[in-house]
Amino acid sequence: MALAIILVVLLIGSTIFQFVNPWSATPVASNWGSIDNIIVITSVITGIFFVGITLFVVYALVKFRHRGPSENGQHQASYEPDSKKLEWWLTGITTVGICALLAPGLVVYDDFVHVPEGATEVEVVGKQWMWSFRLPGEDGKLGHAKVKLIGMDNPFGLDPDDPNGQDDLLINTNVLHLPIDKPVKMVLRSLDVLHNFYVPQIRAKMDMVPGQVSYFWFTPTKEGRYEILCAEYCGVAHYNMKGHMIIDSAENYQAWLSEQPTFASSLVSGSDDGGVEQGRQLAESSGCFACHSIDGSKSLGPTWKGLFGKTEVLMDGTTVVADEAYLKESITDPNAKMVKDYAPVMVAYPLSDSQLDALVEYIKSTP
Repeated sequence: MALAIILVVLLIGSTIFQFVNPWSATPVASNWGSIDNIIVITSVITGIFFVGITLFVVYALVKFRHRGPSENGQHQASYEPDSKKLEWWLTGITTVGICALLAPGLVVYDDFVHVPEGATEVEVVGKQWMWSFRLPGEDGKLGHAKVKLIGMDNPFGLDPDDPNGQDDLLINTNVLHLPIDKPVKMVLRSLDVLHNFYVPQIRAKMDMVPGQVSYFWFTPTKEGRYEILCAEYCGVAHYNMKGHMIIDSAENYQAWLSEQPTFASSLVSGSDDGGVEQGRQLAESSGCFACHSIDGSKSLGPTWKGLFGKTEVLMDGTTVVADEAYLKESITDPNAKMVKDYAPVMVAYPLSDSQLDALVEYIKSTP
């Protein structure tokens, strides 16, 4: 009987908490409010089953509870080998419940992947542990990309012989701007492991599988800055794989768009000039900022702020001065001298001598 009372209390408490809990869904900033409706439908259906099953368990505990020994000192449970009628009822109710759960989601998902005409394509590239983006240029078309062409000077793997890709805009930071009230097709690629592109306020969430291209579409409806998350565990710095989506007015979006470099300009500016700017661009395209901060904040790897010339304590207790030789060695052979309190997760970067010089110059410029 005590267990039955506890179940009733839990049932009442859970039901009340569903309606008065302090948490609520984030405001919708796109056209996918229908996803919220599906969540409500799912909560109602599963709630009905939860209440029904719990009440049945309470009924069984009370109805068939132990009442002490009988007159002859024996107890014998009633035995019913099967009940076709009960089985049909349970099968029918379960089938209806599952259909009610699946049908609304299938309808919305069908719309989720059927892109309307005129939607602007935006490519999202995920890799450990950063986001980068590519937008079409004036021709409105994204150029072809090939995995075998991906490199330090071509992080998106664009085909330099494809005329449609010459004016593509390359966003090597984790901040993407989009215009309000314009449908957007998000084309998703992963360069290494499984990722998931997720913006809670947009109600957008889709897996990014290496070797495959996935997509969905949405229309931004509210200006603002929204966080981009990776919703699939992708390694030790998964927690740090974040970005931002900024929904702009048409005027502000065009102003931002005009400042972005094209693929053609990156081929020219990517010459080995050894400058700080080249080092910054190289750090962005290589994903260095996913693990190294430039403002002194703690991250997966040592901060670059004030790193040059600093004395670092290594895992074996020895020390080393972060001079040019040490920085270059740490880039090309990161496990040679591991800094204390940091995990050995960095991979080697096969940079040319001029690229190493540029990257080191940039690190030196962040005092």
